[in-house]
Amino acid sequence: MNDDMNDFDIAIVKWSDKQAEITSVRRAVFVEEQSVPESIDFDGSDPDFIHVLALDKNDRPVGTARINRKGRIGRMAVLKNYRRRGIGRKMIQALMHHGRKNSITNFHVSSQVTAMGFYKKMGFEPYGKQFLEAGIKHINMKLKNPPK
Repeated sequence: MNDDMNDFDIAIVKWSDKQAEITSVRRAVFVEEQSVPESIDFDGSDPDFIHVLALDKNDRPVGTARINRKGRIGRMAVLKNYRRRGIGRKMIQALMHHGRKNSITNFHVSSQVTAMGFYKKMGFEPYGKQFLEAGIKHINMKLKNPPK
C-alpha cells in the first residue's frame, strides 16, 4: 500500500516543544540505522536551530530536519519505511520558506554523499572536497537553482 503524500503534516517547530518527537526520528535514523554516535548527533546545538517535523496521519513523527540563522540545513532524517514519498522535499521546502521569511538568502547543507542526488534535485550544487563526519562521507552543497 502506498500512502498518499497528503497524509503527512509538515510543521515548523521549536526544539523545546518537540524535542521527544525529533529525538525519536533522529535516533532511529542516525544512531540505530547509520551507527552515528549519539554524542555526535545530539551535540547540544539543537536549541539554536529551527526544526521541521513531519507527522503521519496518526500523528506519529516520521521525519525531521533543522536550519540555523545562517541558512545551514542539517540533521535531515526520514524513517526508513517513509522514504521516497516526498517528505524530505516538503521538509526542505518548509525550512527554506521559513528561512526566506526571516531574511535568510543563502542555503547550504553538509550532505551525505549517498544523498547528493536528492539535494541536486532540490537545486543544490556540491562544492569543496568530500570529508568524513561520524565515519560517513559528506560533501558541502549550496543552493544554486531552486526548482520552480
